[in-house]
Amino acid sequence: MTAPVYIGDEVSAAGWRLAGATVAVPAHGSETATLSQACAGAELVLVSAAVAERIDAGVLAAAALALAPLVLVVPDPQGAVAPADLAGRLRAQLGLEA
Repeated sequence: MTAPVYIGDEVSAAGWRLAGATVAVPAHGSETATLSQACAGAELVLVSAAVAERIDAGVLAAAALALAPLVLVVPDPQGAVAPADLAGRLRAQLGLEA
């Protein structure tokens, strides 16, 4: 079993490193390549919401839908990027909101 990979900012990466994760802090413009590299060698890839916004949408969607590795977007701890409103999206898909 391989260690999970966290892709995000330096401060958050330090915490994830202490928790046992392998971390990557991509330079601007290399986020998509960093995700592809992480997916090639990990069973779990965690991507901060801030970095996820800079990853090519098609690549991120394909990675999230793949059976392996599991790719999850985690909330931005600084709150600079709000995570998607999952509950609202589900309510809309179920027809509970107009």
